[in-house]
Amino acid sequence: MAADLSQIVKAYDVRGVVPDQWDESLAELFGAAFVELTGAGAIVVGHDMRPSSPGLSDAFARGAAARGADVTGIGLCSTDQLYYASGALGLPGAMFTASHNPAQYNGIKLCRAGAAPVGQDTGLAEIRALVERWSEAGAPEPSARPGTVTRRDTLADYAAHLRSLVDLTGIRPLKVVVDAGNGMGGHTVPTVFAGLPLDLVPMYFELDGTFPNHEANPLDPANLVDLQRRVREEGADLGLAFDGDADRCFVVDQDGEPVSPSAVTALVAARELARNGGKGTVIHNLITSRSVPEVVRENGGTPERTRVGHSFIKAEMARTGAIFGGEHSAHYYFRDFWNADTGMLAALHVLAALGEQDRPLSALVAAYDRYAGSGEINSTVDDQQARLAAIRAVYEGRDDVTVDDLDGLTVQAPDWWFNVRPSNTEPLLRLNAEARDEATMTKVRDEALAIIRA
Repeated sequence: MAADLSQIVKAYDVRGVVPDQWDESLAELFGAAFVELTGAGAIVVGHDMRPSSPGLSDAFARGAAARGADVTGIGLCSTDQLYYASGALGLPGAMFTASHNPAQYNGIKLCRAGAAPVGQDTGLAEIRALVERWSEAGAPEPSARPGTVTRRDTLADYAAHLRSLVDLTGIRPLKVVVDAGNGMGGHTVPTVFAGLPLDLVPMYFELDGTFPNHEANPLDPANLVDLQRRVREEGADLGLAFDGDADRCFVVDQDGEPVSPSAVTALVAARELARNGGKGTVIHNLITSRSVPEVVRENGGTPERTRVGHSFIKAEMARTGAIFGGEHSAHYYFRDFWNADTGMLAALHVLAALGEQDRPLSALVAAYDRYAGSGEINSTVDDQQARLAAIRAVYEGRDDVTVDDLDGLTVQAPDWWFNVRPSNTEPLLRLNAEARDEATMTKVRDEALAIIRA
């Protein structure tokens, strides 16, 4: 098909509507281009539960095999299960998923051997150029020695690896409600949680890429409502919600109240530092709560602040040798998981931390949730740079604040901070504010919004 690849090749992955924007013929070319880029003699390919995923992943495998690569197909898997396979087998990988996007979408997340990400600056632009050339001029000649396509089940090995990284042997019995959103959590949770002292209450575990119950995007509070209600009805100790490809995990406490991903980041950071003798670097993006670097320092670690986005986190993980990294969006990265993100491993840490003591989850996480935050607030603006300049003009030069440009504009004072970042794809500015108390946060938030929306 003639495709506008500028619409589907994003900064970190391939994503678009099937078959309107891309189809199996293009997937086959992407497979060939991926092998051309990596020079790999073997790759691993997996897919989620979307109706279009098996056909697209099979086409990608055909294209890769035609270029001489042996393909290991692991079938249905979560994105972090594909990262596990890439790391454990030492192979470049391709995961077919559109994460939390609606049913008509699909995409490809690509990585080199050891789950090292492939994005625009690390090979995705070259892959796009090859696919564009071949879609116009015809596919390349097949290799003199085509590769093979074989099947392998990695679910049990993936679960065993995760369980080896968290000691759950001594935890008390816990009742946990899990909302898989009809996504891949329904595939991975039963195996990962098997044998643990958990009373598991499953919600929407049926794999269904049409998402009949709610969108598989727990970042939207509307998609947590069912889980929150069920936790309260069941008298559960906590609830877990996974997104469509189950690489992100969101947590709610025994009252159904959401636990901030920043609090989860701080909790897991403290545990990972303890595992590493109280030493190590922990990465956090600049809009996670200030409680994260505080907890890291209190536990002997070194916090490292980065831009928002998994490519920046993973690059800093590799550069610094960090043991852990976390984002406000509930992506959690582990050195012992090839620096890749896995919500499932973060979930196991939360279960272990809760089960090792007798307090409810709300009391446990209170130590890691020290500030009042605004959440992310989007504002449509005519001129992003002009609005950022207006904010700078108000705050720069004041004795009580510092201003930096790491990612957008961050203004910091002893008791509060806010960050304003421009969207790369829409005429939006994204505001995040935090302060010691709700009243101060509200005042800081409203002052910033008044300038943004002037």
